[in-house]
Amino acid sequence: MAQANYIGRRKTSTARLYIKPGKGEFIVNKLPIEEYLPVKAMQNIATQPMNVTEFEGKYDIKVTVRGGGKSGQAGAISHALARALDGENEEVHDVLKSHGLLTRDDRMVERKKYGQPKARKKFQFSKR
Repeated sequence: MAQANYIGRRKTSTARLYIKPGKGEFIVNKLPIEEYLPVKAMQNIATQPMNVTEFEGKYDIKVTVRGGGKSGQAGAISHALARALDGENEEVHDVLKSHGLLTRDDRMVERKKYGQPKARKKFQFSKR
């Protein structure tokens, strides 16, 4: 079976994930996931679809992720991994969907408006 390519996005991060049956190797940008995402919470977010579907150690995963920060990248990896597992095994679709892992989180940073210091913050109002 050939490698399959899946895309996941979160904030301004994009993850391209390649999955193939194997012994459970998880490589992110040519580094093991433990090195690329040293914070355990980020690793848990990225690997959540594997934990939910109980497929740890059954697939070799290679991810190329770019854009945004580590949090957005972890979310993008999670989204791509959920799509990949759904594409490889149709019977896990309901489990992934019930945990909300197949839905792209569309929340983005709100743009800064003119006449204001930030997106929603206003300059101090003076009546006189």
